[in-house]
Amino acid sequence: MKTIAIHQPQYLPYLGFFHKLRHADLFVAMDTVQFQRRGVQHRNRIKTPRGAQWLTVPVLRAPVPRESDGRSEQATRDVMIDTSDDWRRRQANAIRLNYARSAFFEPYWDGLHDLLDQPWTRLFELDMATIEWAMSALGIGTPITYLSELDVGGTGSELLLEVCRAVGADRYLSGPGGKQYMDLSRFDAAGVEIVWQDFESPRYPQQFPDAGFVPDLSVIDALFCCGPDVKSFVE
Repeated sequence: MKTIAIHQPQYLPYLGFFHKLRHADLFVAMDTVQFQRRGVQHRNRIKTPRGAQWLTVPVLRAPVPRESDGRSEQATRDVMIDTSDDWRRRQANAIRLNYARSAFFEPYWDGLHDLLDQPWTRLFELDMATIEWAMSALGIGTPITYLSELDVGGTGSELLLEVCRAVGADRYLSGPGGKQYMDLSRFDAAGVEIVWQDFESPRYPQQFPDAGFVPDLSVIDALFCCGPDVKSFVE
């Protein structure tokens, strides 16, 4: 049986994202769906002495068509980074300030810093680079394909099923939230089994214990604090 995970790309995602990829035979990155502003496609959180802090990649707003209702829809792969903003320096400083004394900062920092310091212009390419960097650190070798490479259409459950058919998958790995919007009867009729992701955020020693444990931070928090042991968190 072939298990597929289908997900929008995220920026430096949290551990649950990689738990899903670990348990899939193929990851389809949804690069043609609508971008969600102020979501985790262009930001994620780290730990500071005051609790969680967002690392945000500034993006340019798409022009609003004259004939529209005042809103603009923009595919994820078309979102451009605001290169006039010095976000790379700010994020590097924030990461160093809060993690330089963590147990495993040195093994991961140079590679991450070199990645973030590249002259990125498209958010999608940056997101996928951070995902692939973390997959390598976690020893996850799940192959990746892109929604734009598949001849599929539709929305919601129909789109997910079209993707399953296109890649020959008979099992779809979904987060628990899928129960709220998926048409489960369609999957049953199509002979595609739904597997519900079973992931619980692990507790591990973080920086700044006086601030309390903060779950579901960017994967870099766990990597800097726990190093190679993080691989077991996504098993």
